[in-house]
Order: sequence, then structure tokens, then C-alpha cells
Amino acid sequence: MKNIAAIFNEALAALNGRDLRKAEEGFKRVIKFEPSHVPALNLLTIVLMNTNRFAEAEPFIARAVKLNQGSDVSFYNYGLIAKQLGKPALAHEQFTRALRLNPNVRESWNNRGAVCNVLGQYDAAISDFDRSIALDPNYADAHANKGNSLLEIGRHAEALASYERALSVRPEMAEAWLGRGTALARGRHRDAALAAYDRALSIRADLAEAWIGRGNVLYELRRYADAFASYDRALGIAPQAAAAWLGRGNAYTDLERYDEALAAYDKALAIKPDSIEAMVGRGNVFVGLKRHDDALALYDAALSIKANSAEAWLGRGSVFLDLRRHDDALAAYDKALSIAPDLAEAWLGRGNAFADIKRYGEALEGYDKALSIRSNLAEAWFGRGNIFADLRRHDDAFAAFDRTFSLNRDLPGVEGARLYSKLNCCDWTEIEAETTRLIESIRAGEGGCQPFALLSIAASAEDQRRSADFWIKRMLGLAARKPLDAVPVQADKIRVGYLSADFRTHPVSYLAAGLFEAQDRSRFETHGFSIGPAEHSDLRARLERSFDRFTDLHGRSDDEIVGCIKAAKIDILVDLMGHTLGARLGVLAQRPAPVLAGYLGFAGTIGGGLLDYVIADESSIPAEDRKHFSEKVVWLPHCFMPHDAEGRAISRVELDRGEQGLPAEGFVFCGFNNAYKLNPATFQSWMRILKEVDGSVVWLSDLQDVAKFNLRREAEAMGIDPQRLVFATRVASTADHLARHGLADLFLDALPYNAHTTASDALWAGLPLLTLAGEAFAGRVAASLLHALGLTELITHSRKEYEERAIELARDRERLRGIRKMLEQRRLTSPLFNTPLLARNLEEAFETMVRRVRAGLPPDHIEVSSARSA
Repeated sequence: MKNIAAIFNEALAALNGRDLRKAEEGFKRVIKFEPSHVPALNLLTIVLMNTNRFAEAEPFIARAVKLNQGSDVSFYNYGLIAKQLGKPALAHEQFTRALRLNPNVRESWNNRGAVCNVLGQYDAAISDFDRSIALDPNYADAHANKGNSLLEIGRHAEALASYERALSVRPEMAEAWLGRGTALARGRHRDAALAAYDRALSIRADLAEAWIGRGNVLYELRRYADAFASYDRALGIAPQAAAAWLGRGNAYTDLERYDEALAAYDKALAIKPDSIEAMVGRGNVFVGLKRHDDALALYDAALSIKANSAEAWLGRGSVFLDLRRHDDALAAYDKALSIAPDLAEAWLGRGNAFADIKRYGEALEGYDKALSIRSNLAEAWFGRGNIFADLRRHDDAFAAFDRTFSLNRDLPGVEGARLYSKLNCCDWTEIEAETTRLIESIRAGEGGCQPFALLSIAASAEDQRRSADFWIKRMLGLAARKPLDAVPVQADKIRVGYLSADFRTHPVSYLAAGLFEAQDRSRFETHGFSIGPAEHSDLRARLERSFDRFTDLHGRSDDEIVGCIKAAKIDILVDLMGHTLGARLGVLAQRPAPVLAGYLGFAGTIGGGLLDYVIADESSIPAEDRKHFSEKVVWLPHCFMPHDAEGRAISRVELDRGEQGLPAEGFVFCGFNNAYKLNPATFQSWMRILKEVDGSVVWLSDLQDVAKFNLRREAEAMGIDPQRLVFATRVASTADHLARHGLADLFLDALPYNAHTTASDALWAGLPLLTLAGEAFAGRVAASLLHALGLTELITHSRKEYEERAIELARDRERLRGIRKMLEQRRLTSPLFNTPLLARNLEEAFETMVRRVRAGLPPDHIEVSSARSA
């Protein structure tokens, strides 16, 4: 039998000749006869490492280093094996022992640094890589690994420099291209990141991490189909790549494909049960589904694993903001920012929270901070636009919305908001093409426009219904109709609650204060639920007195408001908001009362089957248009619009045309409308009318300077002296404003969004109004007012008829005086301004609604007869 030395030498020769099988057999024979043969133990370890059998190698190397603690190579090999077996602490220990014996080996420093990266000890890792690089400045692996450390601690520019140094040495180093792509992606240099990932994949097409990185960039670019393709390639290579499943979940969440998102996150969690990112992703899905308790449970689970997860705190903030728990939301955002000061989404959340409670300065600070971190964060630009719109800084709003639209035209509501702010500036450049594009997007089932903004755009009633349905069902995530909690208990009086953010100096309250006071308290118990800010005004004080009970719920969460309404055992909740600013549709979605009705605040359908009824009249919603409303339509006789004689007293002061900037003798057309109700078609009609009526002017509301400038420019382009546009000045009181209508000769209405409160003001003040009846509710209100007055000759049905009638009346002063005299008589005798009569008719509608629900019958159209008298 051969001696041990001979067997060892044959095995060594086989190893040198790359005959690993024969070498393995030989070294094992040596160890069998001499278990403490250190050279054989070390060399067998090398053979097994070369065949990727690290678990088999570990006991042999452990024995070798125990027998001989003077070999840095043995400790180094043990470190490599432990690293491969996922034992970073053991690997760190072995590399440290190797370095104590020989600190001049670049690979030992590099590998210990790589283990520090795994352990999250990034500063120590960088120190080790620097020691390795000091030994060999051209050591590409150390440069690339240092880049990984720098990447993890957010020093992206330095990481990029490290990867570039590695690539200058080894241009085909796929891992360095991968790192470079990740550094560029985290720095938001997405095109360059894609190029880097593609270069890595051209070198190593099986590099799953590069496919995942590529997918993440494409996801951020909203190129979802391409992102999914990249994630699929990664999963084809590494089916257990949790990061790829996570990426798919994020993309599905963005697309609101929530079931698929949850399945993807579940797959990620099955692979990596402690994945904070997947837990947070699932939480985000539940936020989208308005399952707030489920979302909070997931965020809390993530925080139980990692208390300093900024993303989980961010998610909690989103839930609390949804629930209108603003203090809790701000606390969560602040916690996220204490962990990650550059988390732009948390600054965005702060901005949204402050915007919601009308603290505009702090809201803008939040948005600006978010944009200083991510200048292309579309949602922050959108938030700025909404603030400026609320502040009536319409030119600033347009600039912000325009920027938003350029960044993400799919952001719900941005296209309509942009166009609406543009209309408020009377900027009509490319307005027709942009209107057409917006309506096409609505018909395509996209969320291009918030329903209120659509009223001022030439959209059909069908388009308005489509937009409202979309907004309710998808953008607000509200159920179409929740079942009643229980059969309502019959009481002696019908309890009617009015829900509004506008119980203040606002057109709705200006019109309805007298109606609230006129309701029959022997048959009805009335409640005012105020969800808007209070103000110190005579009107607010009067409103608070006009209900049996008035409850200030400003700043309360949806759940708190719902609880308050339910506690009051309301039979009918009348929403006075619709889709206007300050609305709380989330409250309506919880059905806090057996009957929900919409009235006065919004001239269109709320959509989504959210309400049972909309209160109008036959003129404003004809029978053939009922199909465009998700609600059943209540027809009040005469006109649905209330009137308040007490609050609309007309001043008796003597007024002079000259003081108002009007010509002493010329014909004065009046058009007191908001700027967004003006448009090229209406304005061109007015200019053609001015051209035909010598010496005439059109008297407009006091608009922003940008709107005035644009209107004057449009007039000049049509050959009309801009001085024939007269802009009203502010007056001391509503009474004085109503009185100055007497200086005008004819009020010219607008389309597609008529004058509403301003039309009622004009008629109450005795100023004849000429309207062009539109297709949709918002364009038929003035016609409803005129029908109730019996002045149907002032209702036209085509633009040609509208212009001709205006010119005829301006030229026939006698005929116009006759109309004016008729109006003066009828304003005091017709049903239009008879508030007690309207109250009785509205109460009859309320009684019919309650009878139906108490009988277990579904809502149906209601036509109130005109037999009742005040």
C-alpha cells in the first residue's frame, strides 16, 4: 500500500491538473488515515469550494483552522465558505483572524467589507474597502463593493464615482453596471439608469437583479407593461426573487388592480416573511380600497419588525388623512420625516393635511419642500395648484396644474383642473382642442376631470354622468350604495338634516337662509350639520338660529360626522354640496340616514348611485334627461331655487352710471358671472351684439387682472374697443350690489354654465335676463327662473336666436320697458320668490320620500303638485 505522502502527492498533482474528482478522492484517503493532516484538509476544502459544495467543505476547514491557527489562507477560505453559506457573523470572524495574521491581502479586506455590507455595518465596510484599495488602487471588486455601501447610506454621487472607477478598470464588470444603474435610479436619473441596467444585461443576461432594477425604473416611468416584462424576466431566472414580486405588486397597486397586487405581495411575503416593503405595499392597497383598519394593521406589523420604517409611518399618515384625523396624520408624517428627512411623499402628505384644514401657508411649505427633493413630483405640483385655486390666484393655479399635466397627465382630475383654471384666466388659446381632448378622456373611462369643473365645459349631460360615476366609484373608492343599518323608527316629526360646508357668507346660504326658517316646525325637526369653517357674520348667526339644532362638525373625521348624524336619528339627509369645495362624499357613502337627497349646491348628478334623490324642477331636468342622473329626480313645481327676501334687501341709495364707469346714455348689457363661465362662444356672441348696438357696453364682474387683460385682448381682436368692457367695482354691501342692477338694461346669460345666484339676483332686482337654454342642468337654471316668472320670451334655444333677441331688445326700448314692468310686477306675485310656498312644496317631497322608505319601497321619481299654497 502506498504511504500517506505518496497519496497526498498524487492528489496534489491531480489538483494541479484540474482533475478535481481524483484530487478529492486522494485527499479524503489521506484524511481517513491521518485526520489531522492539515495540508490535506486545506486542499480538500479548495476542491469542494471549486465544485460549489460549501456545506461539505465547512467541517474540513473548521478542523484545519483548529489544528493550525497560523495560516491566514485557511481563515480566509473559512470566511469565504461561511459567506457562501449565509453565515455573515462567522465569515466576519474568520476574515478578521486572517487579517490579523496578514493585513496585506487585498481580498481579505474586500471580503470582510462585503460581509459588513450584509450585516448593515456600512461605515466599517467602507473602511475595509479603502484598506483594500490602498493595497491595490485598481482592484475593481473593492471599488464596486464600496459603491454598494455608499448606495445603502444614500451617498449616491459617491457610489456612482466608485462604480465608475471599477468600470474604468473592468469595463465588462456586470455587477458594477448593475450598481451604477441603481445609483442613477435612486438619484432619479431614470434614462441613464435604464442604459446602465441594459449594459449589465448585455454582459450577463441572467442577472436577475438587473432585470428587477430595470423593472423598478420602468414602473416609476409608468411604463407598466415594460415593467411587468422585466419583472417576468427576473422571475424566469430567479422564481424566488421577492423583489420582483414586490415590484409587480407596486405596479398593480398603481393601476388599481388590487386583487393582483395583493397576490403579488403575498408571493413576496411567502418568500421573505419579514419583508417590510411587501407589508407596506399590502397596506397601501387597503388604503386604496378604503379598508383603513386592515391598512393600519399591516403598517403596525411592519413597525413591530422595524420601528423606524419611514414608509410604514408614511402609510399611517395616509390612512389618518383619509379619515380626516389631521393631527394623527401630521404626527405620522413627522415621524416618517424624523427617520427619512428627504422622504418627499411625507412632505407631500403634510401639504395635503394642511390643505385639508385650510392652513394654506403651511400646506405650500410642505409642497415646496417635497419639490425641493423631487422637482418632478406631480402630486406636489397638483397640491400647489389646488391651493392657488382656493385662493383665487388662478394664473398661479394654471401654472401649477400645467406643470402637473406635463409630468403625469393620468393624475386624476388634473386635466380638468388645468382647463378650469385656464377658463378662470379667460385664456382661450387652444381651448377647443383641449376641451375635446378632455371629453374624449372622460368617454374613454379616464379620471380627467373633477365633476364640478366639467360643468363649465361644453360636456353633455351624459358626459357629466359618466364623469361623476367615475369619480365616485374609482377615484373616491366609494361603494355605490350601502344598505340601511336598520328599518327607520317612525317619529312624530320627520327629522331633516342639511349637510354643508357653506353655512357662511356663500351663495347657497345666501339663497336658502329664508327657506330654512320657513320650514314647518310642527311637522319637521330640522338639523344643520356644518362641516366647514365658522365665521363671525350676521348670516352665520342667523343660520345657526334657523334650525332646531345646529352642530358644528368642522374638522371632524368622516366617522365622527356619521356618528353624529345617526345619533340625531335623521330621516332625510340633504346634501347641499355635491362635488363642490369642502364636500364630504365619504360621509354620504356610509349612508348615515335612510334617505339621502342632493339639493341646490351642485347642478348635476353626484353619480355612482350615492344619493337617492336630486331635487330640481321640470325645466332644469326635463323627463328625457332623468336617465343622465344616478339619483331619482324630484320635480318641485315652478322652480327649485329658493329665495331669501330678508337677506336680499335692495338699497334705496341713488346711483349714478358715471360712478360705475358706465356711459350715461348707451345701452348697458350686464354679465355678472365668474370668469370660468365665460368662453369663446359666449364672448363672441356678446361682441357681435356690441357691434350691432351702437354705444353699448357690457358690464362684467370684477375679475382678476389676468382675466381682464385677456378679455380686452379678445375684444380688440374682434374689432371691439376694449373700453366697451366695463368691470364692476366693489360695493359696500349686498343691498348696494342689488341696487346697481338698476343701472343696466339687460342681463346676458352664459352657457354651458348659466348664471344661477347672479341670475336670481338680477331678476329680483328687476333686471330682465336673456338666457340660452343648454342641454345639461347647469345650463338650464336661468330658464327655470324665467319659466317660474312667465317670461319665456327671454329664453332662447340657439346662439343665433340669442344674439338676435339681444339686439332686438336693445333696439326696441319700448318692448324692453314692457318686459321690465312685467318683471317688476311678477317678482312680488309669482311663485319664484315665494319662499313659504317653496318650503311647503319641498316638505311634500320630503313626506313622499319618507313614506316610501318606511314602506320598504325603493326611491322613485317624485312630481310635487302645485296645489299647495303658502
